[in-house]
Amino acid sequence: MKTAAFLTSLCFVLVATVKGQNINSTHLLNTFKINGTGKWDYLLADHNNNRLYVSNGTQVNVLNILTGDSIGVITNTIGVHGIALAPGLKKGYVSNGKTGDCTVFNSETLQEISRVKTGENPDAIFYDEYSKNIFVFNGRSNSATVINPATDKVIATIPLGGKPETGVSDRKGKIYVNIEDKNEVVCFDAHTFKILKRFKLAGGEEPAGLAIDRSNSRLFVGCANKVMLILDADTGKIISKLAIGDGSDGVAFDAVLKLAYSSNGEGTLTIIKETSKNKFNVIETTKTAIGARTITLDEKSHHVFLSVGDRNSTIKNFRVLELGK
Repeated sequence: MKTAAFLTSLCFVLVATVKGQNINSTHLLNTFKINGTGKWDYLLADHNNNRLYVSNGTQVNVLNILTGDSIGVITNTIGVHGIALAPGLKKGYVSNGKTGDCTVFNSETLQEISRVKTGENPDAIFYDEYSKNIFVFNGRSNSATVINPATDKVIATIPLGGKPETGVSDRKGKIYVNIEDKNEVVCFDAHTFKILKRFKLAGGEEPAGLAIDRSNSRLFVGCANKVMLILDADTGKIISKLAIGDGSDGVAFDAVLKLAYSSNGEGTLTIIKETSKNKFNVIETTKTAIGARTITLDEKSHHVFLSVGDRNSTIKNFRVLELGK
């Protein structure tokens, strides 16, 4: 994802009001403010420890996800894009776009442990619970770096044949990643690291956000031409094509509520309901704020967090806005 910058930054949390497992409405629950540089990219909700990690230019701000209170700061993460956690090892990883490496930090103290060299402009990053590895997607190197978090050694570099964006795991041995400049999704093996399939995105341009419904093997691909493509993760067949807002850069899927979200830079959140394995409908478009294009989901509370820069304030801060029940 592209790092965005304004004078101030906002991170806000949008949440669906639900009745049973059906969405009723969405509304803003809270707004959190954070001191920072005014640049941001990915966020990460850690519901196990009630923490929210927010990329913020040259640092990562860590908040109490319930109150917005500051827990601490991970410093010297130049050009930060994303954050991942290896929960069993009490470690976290930050992809530093400008220095071509990952910061390894202690997830309890937030102190840096070491650095791991990656490809150029490491961007999206996540921990795969199946293979127990960290996957880092390098925007300029057109590759993925695989890190063993037990040793913090690079165990593989995977050529992807184009510029990678967001990656997800099916937690059964397959990894999927959007290839932005090729309009495709690449699937590779989580153990052998061999490319298994390439899914062409007919009607989708510059895919950025990606999420997965593991129970139904469905991929949700947010595209720059204002569409979300929903694919069969096994075959690559396009199941549905739905209109979303302009500037989509993040997608999340709530496996309990069966809701997919697209955070759109135009200042909207598109909400899609999965009513069956092959039926999907846009059920709501919620106003957020211009520039709010990145997203994370708290799986415990079902709250959605988005970040954005505040163009009107002269005070540098980062704000978290929360939509809730």
